[in-house]
Amino acid sequence: MSDRPKITPAENGPLLVEGVATMTSYGDGSIVEVGGKKALCRCGGSANKPFCDGTHATNGFQSARGEGRTPDRLERYEGKGIVIHDNRGICSHAGHCTDALNSVFKLGEEPWIDPDGASAREIKEAIESCPSGALGYTIEGDAQSEWSGPTAQAFAPNGPYVFTGGVDIEGVDLAEGASREHVTLCRCGASQNKPFCDGSHWNHTFDERAP
Repeated sequence: MSDRPKITPAENGPLLVEGVATMTSYGDGSIVEVGGKKALCRCGGSANKPFCDGTHATNGFQSARGEGRTPDRLERYEGKGIVIHDNRGICSHAGHCTDALNSVFKLGEEPWIDPDGASAREIKEAIESCPSGALGYTIEGDAQSEWSGPTAQAFAPNGPYVFTGGVDIEGVDLAEGASREHVTLCRCGASQNKPFCDGSHWNHTFDERAP
């Protein structure tokens, strides 16, 4: 039996979480006690964030994936020393890759990835900072979407829940190439790829402090 946190997305309701003792706010570093079994808000409307207060029952929250979502498709960018895998459908648009290595990950350009724009080592390190699992890589025939990282359960400022170090998500099909070691889960209610974050909180102007 896995000792990793277990998350069960309730239909049109919260994320039911087990095995999480605390969660950290990446915004101010504060620690939220969780413990036991708790329901985390994912409709964006709770007045008691990050916990559910039942608002999903009255604000029309729907947990189904949207028909217009970014397709679940794994793209491969082959370079001389590394192959970069990318699935835009589960990208949370945290910007870690573009901030870390803009010679490879080129915001606003097409193609947006240049696998020869830096060394394989630099690219590997940038990819392993991706919180969502959208990025992976192959070096010398060894494909990687899972790697050993710090175990953390957190929430990004006005953004998704972030789980690293392994998590079990019940009753949900993972996207092509996706990881169970690190995932980002929507809490603004606007993602078209629920339960995963697709970056909609940026346009939805989600405010974690507001009811």
